[in-house]
Amino acid sequence: MTDEAYGALRASAALWAGTSVLITNQRGRILLQRVGYRPTRLLPGGAVDLEESPAQGAARELEEELGVPATVTRGLAVDWVSPTGRTTPSTMKFPGELLHVFDGGVWDEDRIASIRPAPGEIEDIEFVEPADLPVLMEPGDARRALAALRARTNGTGAVLLEDGRPLVPTLLDRVNAFTRHRATHHWPWREEPAPAGIPVRQCWGWLFAQDGRVLVLLDPTNGAACLPGGTPEPQDHGDPAATLIREAAEEAAVQISSPVLLGHLPDEDHGDGPCARVRMAAVLTGVGPSRPDPATGQTYVRALATPEQVTELFDWGPSAADQLTAVHRGRIRLGLPHAIRQPLTLVTGGEVLR
Repeated sequence: MTDEAYGALRASAALWAGTSVLITNQRGRILLQRVGYRPTRLLPGGAVDLEESPAQGAARELEEELGVPATVTRGLAVDWVSPTGRTTPSTMKFPGELLHVFDGGVWDEDRIASIRPAPGEIEDIEFVEPADLPVLMEPGDARRALAALRARTNGTGAVLLEDGRPLVPTLLDRVNAFTRHRATHHWPWREEPAPAGIPVRQCWGWLFAQDGRVLVLLDPTNGAACLPGGTPEPQDHGDPAATLIREAAEEAAVQISSPVLLGHLPDEDHGDGPCARVRMAAVLTGVGPSRPDPATGQTYVRALATPEQVTELFDWGPSAADQLTAVHRGRIRLGLPHAIRQPLTLVTGGEVLR
C-alpha cells in the first residue's frame, strides 16, 4: 500500500478528538457549565484544535470558558464515544470521538471567585452533587464524569471507557458509587469526649487494617457509604466502646481491638434535642463472612480504603479536615503506617487483613 493510500485509509476511519476537565470544590461537588446551545450541563472542555494535544486543549478551554489559567497534567479517563453514543443531528455525520477527561483538582473559594464565564458561550456555572449528574447531563456525559470521579477516588491512572462505561469496572463502579447523595454531616469537630449530660446518639469507628487503610461499608446498589458503628443500646451501659464493638460485629461481621476515643461531633439539630456523635479508632482483628445487619436487614459491601478516600465518599464540610487529622493521630497511637492511595479493595471474609 502506498503512503497516499494508507493515509486515505486512515483518514476514512478518523474520529473527533475532545477534551474535558473534572473540577470539584472543597465539598466534593462537581463544576458544571450551563450553555445556551444545549439543554443539558457540561464539564468544561471542547474540541481539540489542529496540532494541539488533549492536555493543551483542556488548559485552553479552561481559560477560554472560565477565564482561569490552568495546567492539566493528570488524566482520569479516555472515552470512546461511538457514532451512536451521542445524540447529534444526522447532518453532522458524527463519526465517533475519543474524549479525554483530565483532573482539574479541588478549587478553593478564592479560585472559584476568580471564574469569569465566557460571555455568549457560558451562561453560568454551578457546583453540583455527583448524584445529580444523571439528571443534569446527557446519559453518556454523566457516565463519563462519574467514571472519572471514581478513577480520581481510586487513585488509578486514566481508565478506558466505551460510551462512558469502563472496560474494567472497579469496586466503585460495580456498586455505582456517587449515584446517591452523599451523607451530609456539617457538624463541628471536637477532639475530646462528649460533654457530660449530652446523650450519645451514635458511635462510628475508624477500623484499621494493618496497612493503615480502614473499613468502609457500601450500599451494593448505589455505593452510599457509612463507617461501621451505630446507635447505643441498653446493653452497652453508656459505653461508646461497647457500642462500637457490638455494632462492628453485628453490622460488619468484624472483630476489633479495644477502641480509642478520637473525639465527637456535637449535633444541635437532632429531633430529640442536642446530642453527640462519637468517633473512635480500633484495629481489625478478625473478619467473618458478610451477613445482613440484624437491625436493618442490609448486607453491605465491605471495602478497605485510605482515610482520605473515605472522606471523599461523604460531604462532611469544613470539619472533615479536622476529623481526618484526629484519625491520623489515632492511627499513630495504634502503631500503624500511613496508607498509600490505591483502588478500594473488597473484603470478603476470612482473609488476613495486612
